[in-house]
Amino acid sequence: MAFSEFKPLDDKSLVEYIKATPSLSSKLKDHLDNLTIKEVGDGNLNFVFIVVGSHGSFVIKQALPYIRCIGESWPMTKERAYFEALALREHGRLIPDHVPEVYHFDRTMSLIGMRYLEPPHIILRKGLIAGIEYPLLADHMSDYMARTLFYTSLIYHNTTDHKKAVFLIFLKTSSACALSAVAEFCGNVELCRLTEQVVFSDPYKVSEYNRWTTPYLDSDAEAVREDNALKLEVAELKSMFCERAQALIHGDLHTGSVMVTPDSTQVIDPEFASYGPIGFDIGAFLGNLMLAFFAQDGHADEQNDRKAYKAWILRIIQNTWNLFHRKFIALWDANKDTGDAYLPAIYNTSELQQLVQDKFIKDLLHDTLGFGAVKMIRRIVGVAHVEDFESITDASKRAGCERWALECAKLILKERRKFQNIGEVVSAIQQIQ
Repeated sequence: MAFSEFKPLDDKSLVEYIKATPSLSSKLKDHLDNLTIKEVGDGNLNFVFIVVGSHGSFVIKQALPYIRCIGESWPMTKERAYFEALALREHGRLIPDHVPEVYHFDRTMSLIGMRYLEPPHIILRKGLIAGIEYPLLADHMSDYMARTLFYTSLIYHNTTDHKKAVFLIFLKTSSACALSAVAEFCGNVELCRLTEQVVFSDPYKVSEYNRWTTPYLDSDAEAVREDNALKLEVAELKSMFCERAQALIHGDLHTGSVMVTPDSTQVIDPEFASYGPIGFDIGAFLGNLMLAFFAQDGHADEQNDRKAYKAWILRIIQNTWNLFHRKFIALWDANKDTGDAYLPAIYNTSELQQLVQDKFIKDLLHDTLGFGAVKMIRRIVGVAHVEDFESITDASKRAGCERWALECAKLILKERRKFQNIGEVVSAIQQIQ
């Protein structure tokens, strides 16, 4: 079977594809009989196949030319697979312990072959719904965000490296391809446009794609659309997202893009990767933890009121930020002479360097809170919701949890500049309910 042009794969054609692809068949030691193939793509965009043989395993992810959760009525570029492979390899180079290895990429088929994160790895969001604690989560995620965001920023790079110079990655063949950094990821325009639409635009206007828990949240959704103060904040954040090429961001770093065990944390699905504001990734992750916090009452029962688990989530929010802060600054201190953002000839005293870092982190906290808040809002009154709430079967109870989360997001978005540290944010969250 020839694979010279794009076609969506199924179980049968995938076996033929593997047979024709040495970089994949070799991972199975060429034992291709009795393969177990399971399609598990429960996300919004792609096919995801788990392939397990007697001598190896991997995951195949294939981008479709439309948004899977909507259908062919909403076309979407298959090129997102290219940017995902690019980001996986660059982030994997920076922090290999927390990014699955890419084995194969086929641009024609919009297909990535990568390490299978075998059980007991599960999607973090599902673990949060189940009430499972992950003792290393804050440490691992702060590590991932600190290293990927610092080493792709102008604090580390000079402007030539950041805008024009090349880094080497291996894609379709074993030969190295030279690709520009910021310019290359500017090509991921359709996924950035999708973010602009579903995060910064649709929830604040009447849109055919918006949905919410009706009729319970009808007035809440209308209030979002009519809140001018909220819209002014969203406009500023949208401008920042579109204009600020601060670092190579994952672009969709929610709790569904992280797989975990008690001692492993793996970040997946960076198909929305682009150069953007550092706070976007941090905000997405912390905002989704806040959604998980507010969903807990909907999962409580007589055996477990989830109060202890809610306290654990708040600790993870606080620890993730504080550890990120500490690690990012440590990387900055260790690389003071490398980047063009803060030239040592200008910022030439320890006192001045401290002032610069303090201002940077304070501004970053406010950016993070803003982006986290809009991520929360869009998951309640926008197109794509989260399982944290959707798995609460009682619609009235679900709406109550969503309303608390929505009120929290609106408060944080409007008041974010008043927060001096993450502890104050956690205190504000606790006061919502």
